[in-house]
Amino acid sequence: MTDGVIYAQGWTLDDVDWSRFEPAKVEPSLLAAVKAASLVEYNAPDYVAYLKRVFSGASESTIRNIEHWGEEEIQHGLALARWAELADPTFDFNRAFARFRTKYRPPHFENADRSIRGSRRGEMITRCVVESGTSSFYSAIRDASAEPVLKEVAGRIAADEFRHYRLFYDILQADPEPDLPRWRKLWVAVTRVRESDDDELACAYYCGNVAPEREAEMPYKRKTYARAYHAKAMTLYRRHHIDKLVKMVVKPTGFNPAGTMSELAGAALWRVLTARAAMIANADAKASGHYRIYSPPPRGEVDPPQRQA
Repeated sequence: MTDGVIYAQGWTLDDVDWSRFEPAKVEPSLLAAVKAASLVEYNAPDYVAYLKRVFSGASESTIRNIEHWGEEEIQHGLALARWAELADPTFDFNRAFARFRTKYRPPHFENADRSIRGSRRGEMITRCVVESGTSSFYSAIRDASAEPVLKEVAGRIAADEFRHYRLFYDILQADPEPDLPRWRKLWVAVTRVRESDDDELACAYYCGNVAPEREAEMPYKRKTYARAYHAKAMTLYRRHHIDKLVKMVVKPTGFNPAGTMSELAGAALWRVLTARAAMIANADAKASGHYRIYSPPPRGEVDPPQRQA
């Protein structure tokens, strides 16, 4: 569970108490997920450049806020990388990131001069969805980790991601473009949620966890490593993480985040998550010769099934 600490904005790597690191409490599944996350977070400059092109001509404060967001994302990557290198001295963050940069280069990073979501408002809805996901993800890591330094780092990052969500929501509300119909806003949000299986996370997981010298025997396959990433990440979540995630996603679409639609969506997402976690756990158990069968939890149960070691 959460330790109740609320971290202020503007922290640095020197504010983290690295001396509290306890190697015996490192959990391999969390370590694998953190390695992937460090690469995605550190790749923020490409997103900053893209967003600055999308918001060309916007106010100086908007541009500066985007730049500051990117600076904090880079720091997140460095903090996660430092922890991962403590937990696994064989992990070379710089080498892993260099590989990630060569393998993950979406076209809009290179040449898009406008939002691939169709408008600035659509872009900010997308960013709100992403920050909803990251704030929930790092909250889940914080609550799941027994290792004190990772708990602290994840708590600090989760607090930043909540603030980033508010930043992008405020930019969305202040944008002078005509508002989008609610159905269009909902479509943009749902589309971005469905992109969680795209190349970015899968490629980051591969580059963070498969050594370069093993590429020949273990070539990159998006579906394989997207599944591997989700197998590590899905069992971190608890029901309250999902409920908050759904409310944050719903808010920028113009629907009531405390309304019936949000409650139904939260329940549905939780059932999908636990069912998918059970399916992966069953497959892994069968592959390892352990034939314990999992099933989705009954109505009202709060924890998803845990994978066998």
